[in-house]
Amino acid sequence: MLRIGDLAIDPPLVLAPMAGITDRQFRLVLRRIGGVGMVTMEFISSEALVRGNRKARALMRYAEEERPLSIQIYGSDPEHMAEAARVVEEVGADACDINMGCPANKILKGCAGCALMGDLDLAREIVRSVRRVLSIPLTVKFRLGLDDGRSNFVEMGRICEAEGADGVALHARTARQMFGGTARWEEIARLKAALSIPVVGNGDVGTAEDAVRMLRETGCDGVMIGRASMKNPWIYRQTADLLAGRAPMAPSIADRRDVILRHFELVVAQEEPVMALHKLRTFTGWYTHGLAEGKHLRARIGELKTTGAFLDAVCSFFAAAMRTAA
Repeated sequence: MLRIGDLAIDPPLVLAPMAGITDRQFRLVLRRIGGVGMVTMEFISSEALVRGNRKARALMRYAEEERPLSIQIYGSDPEHMAEAARVVEEVGADACDINMGCPANKILKGCAGCALMGDLDLAREIVRSVRRVLSIPLTVKFRLGLDDGRSNFVEMGRICEAEGADGVALHARTARQMFGGTARWEEIARLKAALSIPVVGNGDVGTAEDAVRMLRETGCDGVMIGRASMKNPWIYRQTADLLAGRAPMAPSIADRRDVILRHFELVVAQEEPVMALHKLRTFTGWYTHGLAEGKHLRARIGELKTTGAFLDAVCSFFAAAMRTAA
C-alpha cells in the first residue's frame, strides 16, 4: 500500500496525468477494470482556473467511483497556483499534484512544467504557497532535470519535502529526452534513498512485469503508469494480480470488445458529436494495437461521419475477430 499523507492508495499504482487522455471517461474505464490505486486528471492550467475559464472547470468533473482522485495543476505564478489549489480542494479532489515535469514546449515557454527545474527558488515558492492553502495531500511530479548537464532532481525532491509535500513522483528522463531514450530507474532509487516522503516511479513501464520490477529494483513506494495504459487498460489489474501472487489477467477478444464499447458509450453520452468522433478515432487506434486486421479498422473509421456508423464498424470488426478466433 502507498500512503500519501492520510490518503491510502492500494494497490500502489497511479494513473499518470496525460493531456487529452486521462479524461473522466478513460478514468472510469480504468476504475471499472480494476487494479488502479489512484487516478489523476489531465493537467489543468492555474491561470485558466483563476480566470474562471469554463473549459478548465469542465475538465474537473468526475464521478464518485473514481476515488481516490488527484488533480494536477501547472503554472509559474505562486499566488495563482495557490488559488488554483484552493479550487482543486473545493471541488473535492483527494489530492493535489503540481506539474513540474511536463516537457512540452508550450508549457516550458510559460516557465511552467519542467522549466521550473531551471528555477528552484521559484519552484520552492510555488510548493510553499500551495501547501499553505491546502488541507488535502500535496504531491509534486518532476523529471531528472532539464538535460543531462542540469540534473537536479534530488535537490528538487528535498525542496518539496522541506516545503511540506506529502510525496513526489519522478519521471526518470530529462526534459530534453521528452519520451525518447531510456528512463534511468537507478535515479528513482537515488531519490528514494535521499527522501523520507514517498517516491513514486515513472518511465518505461510498458507491462505489469515492468511495474513489479520497478518496485523491486528501485525500492520506490508506488508506480505511475502513463502511455502503456492507453494500449493496455488492463495493465493495472495485471500488475495488481502479480503483486498479489496471481497469474495476470489476459483479456480475451470479448473483453477488449466490451471495454471499448463501454468506453465509447461514455464518450457518446458525455461529449458533443464532433469531439466524440475525435475521441473514438483516437482510442480505437490504441485499443486495436496488436490485433490482427486492426489497421484495416483504423483506416475505415477515418472515413465515418457519425458516432452510430462508428460503433457499427467496431462491433462488426470484433464480431469477425471472434469468429476467426473460434
